[in-house]
Amino acid sequence: MFKKLMYLVVILPAIASAGVAIPDAIRPPAGQVAKLTVHAKGDQIYQCTLNGGVYSWQIQAPDAKLFDGQGQIVGNHYSGPVWEYKEGSRVVGRVVNKLDVDPALSISWLLVEVVSHKGNGMFSDVHFINRINTHGGLAPVTVCSSNHLGVEKRVAYTADYVFYKTP
Repeated sequence: MFKKLMYLVVILPAIASAGVAIPDAIRPPAGQVAKLTVHAKGDQIYQCTLNGGVYSWQIQAPDAKLFDGQGQIVGNHYSGPVWEYKEGSRVVGRVVNKLDVDPALSISWLLVEVVSHKGNGMFSDVHFINRINTHGGLAPVTVCSSNHLGVEKRVAYTADYVFYKTP
């Protein structure tokens, strides 16, 4: 894995954020500065579905707590996708780009653009979000068939989220 990450850093010029190089593929637009980094711990929720005659596990939503550098819960991440800070400000995002850093072991790293804001507070001026340093969260390896249609499975994951604002 170390070689793979080094390869990305060499091939994709990057900026440093959250103690890690952010590859070009998921770098926020020029002029954005990191405002806050949090660690997330929770689950990715999948549902067994039937699409075009094929059964598969489809992502439904995240369900995670957000932690500050001291290990204190400062917010939540849930369906939308929504990130909500402890004082009530929240943002809804849409994925702009993703990067599969270690697809056999963890969900993608993401660049997310904020499409709506609610409340005044920590997230009120956030425009972009990175999901980096992901571990786990991949679709279940258990069978998804007609016997499981509609069943939901939760898969543990952790990640870091970097929130950006325009200075």
